[in-house]
Amino acid sequence: MNTPIDQEIWQIHAWRNRLQSLMLLGLLFIYAGLLGLLILGGHGFFAILVFTALALSLTPSVSPGLTMRLYRAVKLLPHQAPGLHDRINILAKRAGLENKPDLYYIPSRMLNAFAVGSQAHSAIGVTDGLLKTLDQDELTGVLAHEVSHIRSNDIGVMGIADLFSRVTRVLSLLGQVLLLINIPLLVYQAATINWWVIALLVFAPSISALTQLALSRTREFDADLNAVRLTGNPEALARALAKIEYIQGRWFERVFFLVRVFLNPLCLGLIPL
Repeated sequence: MNTPIDQEIWQIHAWRNRLQSLMLLGLLFIYAGLLGLLILGGHGFFAILVFTALALSLTPSVSPGLTMRLYRAVKLLPHQAPGLHDRINILAKRAGLENKPDLYYIPSRMLNAFAVGSQAHSAIGVTDGLLKTLDQDELTGVLAHEVSHIRSNDIGVMGIADLFSRVTRVLSLLGQVLLLINIPLLVYQAATINWWVIALLVFAPSISALTQLALSRTREFDADLNAVRLTGNPEALARALAKIEYIQGRWFERVFFLVRVFLNPLCLGLIPL
């Protein structure tokens, strides 16, 4: 059943998600810039900006097909899965994509689907478990979610966020090493240690990682919102997400139970009563 979507509310949520994404990306850049300013001096912030721009421009784009082969995925041709290709064609046209994503089958019992690549060349992988569990409307909602990721260039956005996080980790490690080297000199000269600077060096990577996770969650919400707009069927996407969470949750519970059963006898002699 298709549900009408209030366009005004949709626009409010869409702009809110975009604003949150820009703010989180800005925070990731600020973390890296502050560390650059702290370690490299007055030109550190500018150096981080130049390095990031060069890294983004020189980073080679990985072929979606190569990424899919890492998951042992098999490309699905139109005659092998005509229904899936028809849905992808319709969703890609509604999303305004000039090139429709390639479809790949992943032989896994996990319930998962993911997108790789850019608007020019992209691919969507769907696991065997997902195909066998979801009905047609639910599967269409999941495919719309992945098409929305491609349309919004979320893969590129998260790539930039990951680059900022990596720069932050490297600078933090460099700063901690320099601090350890200079501790004897600081003690000898009885210099005052700025604990705020030390806290920034220690906790910046963790804060950056949490910000990256928040950005990922924001992009997921935005993809859900756009998927509903593409399909006009929020109930189907909600059912699909509920099924995935329920079945995957049960799978993880079984894994953790087996781990506890295996480890419990080993720990009996280590924990005093």
